[in-house]
Amino acid sequence: MSGQKTVTPDAEGLVASINATKTRGLPPVHLWNPPFCGDLDMRIARDGTWFYEGTPIGRPGLVKMFSSILKREDGKYFLVTPVEKVGITVDDAPFVAIDFDAVGEGQDQKLRFLTQVDDRVVAGPDAPIRVERDPQTGEPSPYVLVRSDLEALIDRKSFYRLVDLGVHHDGWFGVWSSGQFFGIIPSDELE
Repeated sequence: MSGQKTVTPDAEGLVASINATKTRGLPPVHLWNPPFCGDLDMRIARDGTWFYEGTPIGRPGLVKMFSSILKREDGKYFLVTPVEKVGITVDDAPFVAIDFDAVGEGQDQKLRFLTQVDDRVVAGPDAPIRVERDPQTGEPSPYVLVRSDLEALIDRKSFYRLVDLGVHHDGWFGVWSSGQFFGIIPSDELE
């Protein structure tokens, strides 16, 4: 061999890289384009639980740190630092919106969401709400954009609260936030 070292991704190395690049707020992952180092045995379940090598990561601070370097490219998810990029598996959305509050009413209403990793986002033109429906069951899966092509699945209790705030507009039943209307279901499909 010509003295080249094979780099294999591991969580400890990734943590060291993150700690070396800590800044206030979220790191500028959109500016980082390091070489791909392989896949890491890390998975984010649909309920927002992060797993490493099949075991749930029980330290919220560690999960929050990993979530801060999450990036999506071409439909795939990666953890990135300035020097390495590793692939991870995401079952649905990488975040879960676990709560929200509504400020104001009608078109002036603002819906502020909180994720399981303490991201906060106000739904609006730059952070849209969308609802996918299962083609077989019709079951809704609501999402809100958190940042840079990364969405949060809105949990069931929050979705029910959103529905309670719903109004009809232009043939749709949905909610207003930051002057934008987000349709949940066509009005004529409600019983």
